[in-house]
Amino acid sequence: MHTSPQLPSCGHLEVACSSSCLRELCLPEGFSATELETLDGLVSTRRKLRRGDALFRRNDPFTSIYAIRAGSFKTCVTSEGGRDHVTGFLMSGDLMGFDGIGHERHGCDAIALEDSMLCVIPYARLEEMSQDFLELQRQVHRVMSREIVREHGNMMLLTGLRAEERLAAFLWNLAQRLGARGFSSSSLILRMTRQDIGTYLGLKLETISRAFTKLCDDGILEVHRRNVSILEPATLQRIAVGTAP
Repeated sequence: MHTSPQLPSCGHLEVACSSSCLRELCLPEGFSATELETLDGLVSTRRKLRRGDALFRRNDPFTSIYAIRAGSFKTCVTSEGGRDHVTGFLMSGDLMGFDGIGHERHGCDAIALEDSMLCVIPYARLEEMSQDFLELQRQVHRVMSREIVREHGNMMLLTGLRAEERLAAFLWNLAQRLGARGFSSSSLILRMTRQDIGTYLGLKLETISRAFTKLCDDGILEVHRRNVSILEPATLQRIAVGTAP
């Protein structure tokens, strides 16, 4: 998960966000120049967070949607026993914060995995503008729908897959997400810890370590600390979908 060295100013969304994570939300095709100018005010501020900082905590009041311009985050919930359970990983290009819409409070913690920067989109303002721009409303619904589909996919990782298959599916999905953003899909830098990956996949740390070792021994991966090279992407994909012999 790579970061962008510098972000443009907030003054002109068309310039600042035309090639960023906000393009699909703020600049759908077919908007007129006048409508684009009106949308300039959608992003209120940008925020910088250091690694380990919390963007929001569970039960914090919900006020905004956040677009990750640079960096990466994990979302997690804490059990009654005090253990953290990772529920998702987000990177540059993702929108986050939708969990707070239903109850007007966030349902999880969002923690920066590295130094990160976000665009803050006040939800009340987004709702107001969506009433005037139906296409913007449709775009918001599409993004929310994709979040639901992603959550369903995450749940499938925990159903009936062996440890090696769960890890392969996680790495394959991560590689595809990075590739879609113009980064390498075969050379990954894992910003999350193996413990984080384990709690996300419902596996113990030692099980995750054995799964990494097995994939390396089979010549599918090469791992050096948090740097992962995918040497056999076709084989990794077959393991991820459960069709490997």
